[in-house]
Amino acid sequence: MTIMENQSEVNEFILVGLTDAPELQIPLFIIFTLIYLITLVGNVGIIALSSWESSLHTPMYFFLSNLSLVDFGYSSTVTPKVMSGLLTGDKIISYNGCASQSFFFGAFAATESFLLASMAYDRHAAVCKPLHYTTIMTSTVCAYLASGSYICGFLTSSIVVGNMFNLSFCRSNVVHHFFCDVSPLLVLSCSEIYITETVIFTIGSFSALFPFLVIFTSYLLIFITILNIHSAEGRQKAFSTCASHLTAVSIFYGTIIFMYFQPSSSHSMDSDKMVSVFYTMVIPMLNPLVYSLRNKEVKNALRKAIKGQGLYSLGLVSITGLCLIPYVTSYIKELS
Repeated sequence: MTIMENQSEVNEFILVGLTDAPELQIPLFIIFTLIYLITLVGNVGIIALSSWESSLHTPMYFFLSNLSLVDFGYSSTVTPKVMSGLLTGDKIISYNGCASQSFFFGAFAATESFLLASMAYDRHAAVCKPLHYTTIMTSTVCAYLASGSYICGFLTSSIVVGNMFNLSFCRSNVVHHFFCDVSPLLVLSCSEIYITETVIFTIGSFSALFPFLVIFTSYLLIFITILNIHSAEGRQKAFSTCASHLTAVSIFYGTIIFMYFQPSSSHSMDSDKMVSVFYTMVIPMLNPLVYSLRNKEVKNALRKAIKGQGLYSLGLVSITGLCLIPYVTSYIKELS
C-alpha cells in the first residue's frame, strides 16, 4: 500500500495505551501474550486440520480456513505492538506505521464481515437446498466468494485509510487508544473532516450492513426451512450445521453494535478501549474455540489427527506458528 503524502507536521504518533499504572503492565503483558498464543495456535491449527483431513475438504471448512487466516491477520496487526508497549514502555509509532496498522486492521476486519456473509450463504444452500448443494457451492463459486471477500475488505480499507491520511495532523500526536483506530485519529486532524467522515461512514456502513443483510436473509430462510421439517431429529441436525457459524456471527456483530450503535453520550474512552480489546484480541481467539468445541466434524478430525500422524503435522505447524511471534513483533517494531 502506498501511503499518500500530505503536508502534515506530524511524523509519528504516541499511543496512550490501555493504562499508565506500572503495576498492571506485566500482568496485562502476560494475559495478552497468552491470548495471542491461543489465537495463533488455534487459527493455524484450524488451517492445518482443514488442509490435512480429507473429510474437511468442503466449502464450509474452506471458508473457515480463510476466516482463521483473517483472524490471525488482524490480531497480529494490533496485539504484538500492544505487547511491545507493555513490556518496553515504547508507545511511539511512526506515521507510516500508524497508517499501515490502520489499513491492515480495517482490511482484515472488513474481510471477516464479508467472509461471514459467504459462510451464511453456504449454510443456506446446505439447509434449504441440500439436494443441489454440490452444484451450487462448487469450488469455483467458493473461490469467487472468498476472493470477493478479500477484494471488498482491502478496497474498503484503502478508501477509508486513503481519505483519513490525506488529512493534516498538526494539533497533537497523542492517540488516545492502544492502536491506530479511525475515530481517535480523526480527532487529531486540523483539516476539515466533514467529507472524510461522510466517506468513512458510508463505506464503513456498507461493509458492515450489506454482509449483515445477507446473513439475516440467509438465516431467515434457514429458520423457515427448519420449521417445515417435521421430525425433531431433522430439525436438530439442520440447526447443528449452523450453530458454530451463528455463534461466531453473534459475537462479531454483537460487539460492533455495542461499540458503534449506542448514543454518543454513553461513550467513554475506557469502555471503548475494553470493547476494542474484545474485538481486536479476544474474538480472533474465540472463533477457533467455537468451531472446535461446537462442531463434531472438527472434534472427530482432531481425534483422528491425535491418533495418527496428523498430531505430528499439527505439532509442527503449531511450533512454526509460535516461532513466527518474534518475526511478527520485529515487523511491528520496524513499522513503529
